[in-house]
Amino acid sequence: MSKAHERVVEAQFGPRAKAYVESAVHSQGDDLEAIGALAQNAELALDLGAGGGHVAYALARHARRVIASDLSSEMLAAVARTAIEKGLSNIETRQAPAEHLPFDDGTFDLVASRFSAHHWRDFEAGLREARRTLKRGGRAAFVDVHAPGQALFDTHLQAIELLRDHSHVRNYSCSQWLDALARARFGLDSCRTWRLRMDFPVWTARMQTPEENVKAIRALQIAASAETRAHFAIEPDGSFLLDVLMIEASAA
Repeated sequence: MSKAHERVVEAQFGPRAKAYVESAVHSQGDDLEAIGALAQNAELALDLGAGGGHVAYALARHARRVIASDLSSEMLAAVARTAIEKGLSNIETRQAPAEHLPFDDGTFDLVASRFSAHHWRDFEAGLREARRTLKRGGRAAFVDVHAPGQALFDTHLQAIELLRDHSHVRNYSCSQWLDALARARFGLDSCRTWRLRMDFPVWTARMQTPEENVKAIRALQIAASAETRAHFAIEPDGSFLLDVLMIEASAA
């Protein structure tokens, strides 16, 4: 795991911990309820790449114990404070990269990761670690923005994501997700997709995107082909739709 990339991610997200704890996009959604429900009767669950901790809070209402892991110590401190404010005493935190988890084989009943995998330097290594740390018969849930199948749209997505956030690595397509999960020895239980609106001013402000990068993103949107503008439903102020997936899998 590249220490350089770890530092980039931590530097990018640490100062923005409060924004991610309070983010409406990250703190709401039917997928959070679905992830929480998977933790029914779980002894120990992992929120992998916890960010603002919203998965951990959902899991903690059902599982006996939850560990929230993340690269950023500032993020984890914010999660710990928020858990106390919410009266959730069963959440612990652990600083670690997704690719090198400090847990024994077969530790968790459930591993869940939401809007994190596109920051992992080594996507497949992160999935292998998720699988390694799951108990036999354990469940996993992964939620992330997914790349469109067409190269034209994919290129646009990766470009605006990187301009907004230089710790971005890649959004993967549905087929890439399913193939990588199979290689990591997960069994597929279900996969669903939906679209999520990004309010452009909020989307860029949350990451404190530099003004010159905001202008570059708007320039790309304005210059985009009619097909690209239609696919992302780009609005006059730059707001647009992202494609999101949720995969439920199991460790056979």
